[in-house]
Amino acid sequence: MRKALINAVLFPALAVVVALVIFYFVRRRRGRGRGRSVLPSHGGGGARADRFQAAGASGGYAAGGEEALLRFPGGEALTVAAILEAPGEVVAKSSHSTLYRAGLSAGEAVALLRFVRPACAAAAEEAAAAEEAAAAARVLGAARHPNLVPIRALYIGPRGEKLFVHPFYAASSLRRFLQEGINDSQRWEIICKLSIGIIKGLDHLHTASHKPIIHGNLKTNNIMLDVDFQPRISDFGLYLLLNPAAAQEMLETSAMQGYKAPELIKMRDATRESDIYSLGVIMLEMLAQKEVANDNKSPNARDIHLPASFKDLVLERKISEAFSSELIKQSKNSGKEDNLNAYFELATACCNPSPSLRPDTKKLLKRLEDIAR
Repeated sequence: MRKALINAVLFPALAVVVALVIFYFVRRRRGRGRGRSVLPSHGGGGARADRFQAAGASGGYAAGGEEALLRFPGGEALTVAAILEAPGEVVAKSSHSTLYRAGLSAGEAVALLRFVRPACAAAAEEAAAAEEAAAAARVLGAARHPNLVPIRALYIGPRGEKLFVHPFYAASSLRRFLQEGINDSQRWEIICKLSIGIIKGLDHLHTASHKPIIHGNLKTNNIMLDVDFQPRISDFGLYLLLNPAAAQEMLETSAMQGYKAPELIKMRDATRESDIYSLGVIMLEMLAQKEVANDNKSPNARDIHLPASFKDLVLERKISEAFSSELIKQSKNSGKEDNLNAYFELATACCNPSPSLRPDTKKLLKRLEDIAR
């Protein structure tokens, strides 16, 4: 009898304790999930989410501390709640933004979210500046090409913060592809495919619209790869949505990494020609299988404004030393040595110190397609 009484009291008590423990860990796990959201300070849902859906449907920007969601093809089903509450992990950081890999509850299962910090974004408190930023965002969102990373949606917050939604590419960036020294990165046909794809994407930006879209920050880290080595240019025109100080800082970072055209020392605005210079550096990077380095202290008579890691190769015409050993071996075995040299000449032409002497995307594409044959 006593044993039965103990069991009658003990087991219910233990059940309550177990239930409380389970409840604690579930709440804690949910709390962690919310803590990983891209913008934890922006809770969403309910009537608030419905209000943003209406704002996004009109494609407008509400100034004066309001918020808006601009949707583009592929992002029609996205809501503010789905974007702001998406659990994500940091992929990369810069002085002006943070890139997240996030899981969305609507649309694509995985996406890349770029959060532009309020302090770096174009001023939101001025209605004219806000409308200008929204107009620029619509132009960027309308850019569609197989070699461009599309913008699915753009959230504009009350403090001017901006959150871009892009598709996720499992193969990562061209920079990582080259860094990891994968055998495919040293295959001549892959280098040609990557180069042609990048030029096609850049040509679309420069020529497809009434007003050219300047990338302004072209580098291997901003070129994503599909699983079949199809390159896609990302972050094009991002400087249009940054305040002047942040846009200039982005250019200076690019300069330290070796991608900045020499004329931008005196000019503040990027141009089609400065994009071509960056493209030339990327082409040299693919040939040499090494990262660019720019440790120049001051220009001199022999300065051709190339990153230091490539300058001596070009100045001394040490063409063979510019290529990876595997590329040289392949070119000799396949009789493509002349093609390899022609590619090198084309890359260096893109880096000409005089902007007017750099080939445009149309000429580059035609020449490279001939070289790749």
